[in-house]
Amino acid sequence: MPTFSAPDGTELAYHVSGDGGATGDGGGFGAAPVICLPGGPMQASAYFGDLGGLAAHRPLVMLDLRGTGDSAEPDDPASYRCDRLVDDVEALREHLGLATVDLLAHSGGTNLAVLYAARHPERVGRLALITPSVMAVDVPVTGAVRRETALLRRDEPWFPAAFAALEAVVGGRATPEAFAALAPFAYGRWDAAARAHKAAEAGRRNDAAAAVYGSEGAYDPAATRAALARFGSPVLVLAGECDLNSPPPALAGLAGLFPYAELVVQPGAAHFPWLDDPARFVTATAAFLG
Repeated sequence: MPTFSAPDGTELAYHVSGDGGATGDGGGFGAAPVICLPGGPMQASAYFGDLGGLAAHRPLVMLDLRGTGDSAEPDDPASYRCDRLVDDVEALREHLGLATVDLLAHSGGTNLAVLYAARHPERVGRLALITPSVMAVDVPVTGAVRRETALLRRDEPWFPAAFAALEAVVGGRATPEAFAALAPFAYGRWDAAARAHKAAEAGRRNDAAAAVYGSEGAYDPAATRAALARFGSPVLVLAGECDLNSPPPALAGLAGLFPYAELVVQPGAAHFPWLDDPARFVTATAAFLG
């Protein structure tokens, strides 16, 4: 398991999947690697797997953010804040010896990727945002949009209980039980594989770090929007058609913040599109990454 030191001395780990099946200037890899930032927020990168087979196209360098997976906990818990983690991503780029990097981020991890792109635009070759969070840029996601997206699943056997839980959350009556009942909406198929993936989540997430990740001061949406308006690299915003967390209408708004962004909506997918339809996910993402 390779490691490197963050600027504050915290030892951080990453995991490499695949060699990309090609040769080229990859900083010691067969092909140039893609740095992958996990969501959660603050969940260990193990939940990525091999991203549905994407590792057959490009080497994937999956970072365990500080305090997650095999990375050490920092001395300063305030360093879990999203804007402060940008320095860890930059340290990984330097460690890999890459002049520029392609970034892939998922869910809450896309806030970190967006802040990195805003601060270091010259270091990003391509930016793939997979079912992204929109907190860093303050794109609104209304309850009406979430309900409309949820209704795409109305024929599922679990729908009545899950939709009732959604109504409670949207109506300001959220409880831990209501949030738990929403779990089937996160997957295109609520089958045994999805249940196992969900069950593993609790053991991979650092809840204390997650509470700090988006805390006060982490985001400056106006400044980030202004920086993204000048971002000159290609961007993929990949949405799941049925994703309640990151519904396509909101992600269209996110894509519109970039000069060169493409919005792709994966049919039948929810929040983990590489699990819902690996072939379709890999086709779209590999084509973008090159």
